[in-house]
Amino acid sequence: MSEIIKDILRAVASSLQIPTIIILLLLILATIVLLGTFIAELFTERKALKVNIPALIDDMQGKNTTELDAVVSGSGLLKRQKDAAHELIVRIKYPNDTREALARQIISDEESRYSKITKFTDIIARVAPMFGLMGTLIPLGPGLIALAQGDTKTLSESLLIAFDTTVAGLISAAVAYVISGIRKGWYETYMVGLETIMETILEEQNRERLKAYRALQKKQTAKEDSE
Repeated sequence: MSEIIKDILRAVASSLQIPTIIILLLLILATIVLLGTFIAELFTERKALKVNIPALIDDMQGKNTTELDAVVSGSGLLKRQKDAAHELIVRIKYPNDTREALARQIISDEESRYSKITKFTDIIARVAPMFGLMGTLIPLGPGLIALAQGDTKTLSESLLIAFDTTVAGLISAAVAYVISGIRKGWYETYMVGLETIMETILEEQNRERLKAYRALQKKQTAKEDSE
């Protein structure tokens, strides 16, 4: 009975060798694509981001809606940050609570987008070593049997597969881990800057709305006095 169980386990393990190698090849391919997108992002978005958030906030002080939009459009923010700010700026007529909810929704959408990007790299960083370990252990069974039988050729082939799959898994995981860490730092900076800008826009819109309300009240008071 025990021999049957051992044969079944050995057959299952042996059948997983080719799928494991295929998955490792796909992970390597995904890592290459990931590295390409990272380099592209580095030389496009990251290089284009030339903004001093405190200086930008200073420029936004005391501005009306049109002026706020012009300041944001002319800044060195990323296009996505400009679009997000514009979505809030043009909705100055919305009630205060609605605009605050909209600002939170826009920020949440941006966080979700960045989270999806980093989640993909995190999955590769976690999964690749597992498949690398599987690719290492699966060939060792036939290799040990070959060693007992004095078949050095089969043993060497098994060890080569074990070493190659280990290296493939570790390289994929290492590259994905580094890229994920760098991107998380970038995206955290983006989100802090966006939150600061959105808060400033809300404050300036509230100030503008209050100013318009006071002007309207003053006009109505003057009209009543004249009557």
